[in-house]
Amino acid sequence: MAWRNVMCSLALGLWVAAPSAADEAPLVKIYDGSFEDATFAVESAIVGQGLVIDFVSHTGEMLNRTAADVGSSAKIFEAADIFLFCSAVVSREVMEADPMNIQHCPYAIFVAEREGKVMIGHRNYPDGPMQKVQTLLQGIVAEAIEF
Repeated sequence: MAWRNVMCSLALGLWVAAPSAADEAPLVKIYDGSFEDATFAVESAIVGQGLVIDFVSHTGEMLNRTAADVGSSAKIFEAADIFLFCSAVVSREVMEADPMNIQHCPYAIFVAEREGKVMIGHRNYPDGPMQKVQTLLQGIVAEAIEF
């Protein structure tokens, strides 16, 4: 019985210490233009890939609107939106490789303005099948940057 406790403690310790994709910095590009132009470019690039935007989270508005309610006066972003979408083709491929890749869906690209700079980015996905998603997102960001 004691060895089970030791093994469980060891497994938990390894799980807690293991790096995760969430620990990695996002991939970010600076956009040479306004926030509004960047959001239009990202939306156009996503739709141009034949994808459907499921939801746009207006995260910057929410943070600015609720700052006083949570006891903060800090303005994190002048503006920030997150575009959520999936690709039936890529999602099926990565989830057939590992059904637990469902945790990464929907995919997200953010546009944010901070300290006068507009940036477009997305999370950095783990090695393996999820690199197909990363390649898709990098292509969309590159297209938006060049828009």
